Amino acid sequence: MTKLRLGQVDYINCMPVYHALEEGQIPLDATVVKGTPAKLNKMFLNGELDITPISSIEYARHASECFILPNLSISSDGRVGSIFLFSKVPVTELDGKQVALTTSSATSVALLKILFEHYYHVDVEYSTMEPDLDGMLQNADAALLIGDDAMLANQRVSVEQLPINVTDLGEAWKEFTGEKMVFAVWVIRKDYAEHNKDQVTVITETLYRSKLIGTKQLETLIDIAARKSGLPRELLTEYFQLINHEFDEDYRRALITFYDYAYKSGLIEERVRLNVWGEEIGS
Repeated sequence: MTKLRLGQVDYINCMPVYHALEEGQIPLDATVVKGTPAKLNKMFLNGELDITPISSIEYARHASECFILPNLSISSDGRVGSIFLFSKVPVTELDGKQVALTTSSATSVALLKILFEHYYHVDVEYSTMEPDLDGMLQNADAALLIGDDAMLANQRVSVEQLPINVTDLGEAWKEFTGEKMVFAVWVIRKDYAEHNKDQVTVITETLYRSKLIGTKQLETLIDIAARKSGLPRELLTEYFQLINHEFDEDYRRALITFYDYAYKSGLIEERVRLNVWGEEIGS
């Protein structure tokens, strides 16, 4: 039997789920591959990973190929603190202007397009660029950044008092729909799951236990994140309070709401059902 291949988003937002595994507090018999959401999405869809956090929008586009693992997500209830649109003018004044999208994300790009169409009612031109705020804003009127790149850019805008409008997409989604926002879910390839049911049960429990341990060691996570990113502890403390890894009924309903708008905007071809490992298929 080949060793399980497990993806890990190489951002601060995944630390609560993976810290206990990385520190050996829980045994893990798997090969861990780190990368951006976009990289892990591609590897999973190419069959190079067995389990990974995947951008929510990519699950919707490939729901027939995988199961969602229970009790795990990357979510927020309002402000997310790491997904920002940086714009030279207020968002409602971007109509007809150029918006640069990061290459690192899929869900955030879809969310931004939904908000532009259904909430802000602006029609913009898109380009895709590497995640660099200065370079993006040299060529566009607004820039979408996610993860550590977004947090560092937002900190710089604040410290240097740059004349840039910053919009938190989790907060905008909450204002628009009243719902929480699920940015990523953990998925497992159907073919792997159906041939390795016992191993899937073990890894599902392992990831869940690791999450529970990680959420109780936030001071340690803040120390590590501060050294890794250079961000101030106060900001990281707030961030770990904003980011969430639950996947209960409220988050599932919120995810279906997101998929409904994605369908209305033509970002997915059909409405999506959530196929969660070990459960009946839900709607």
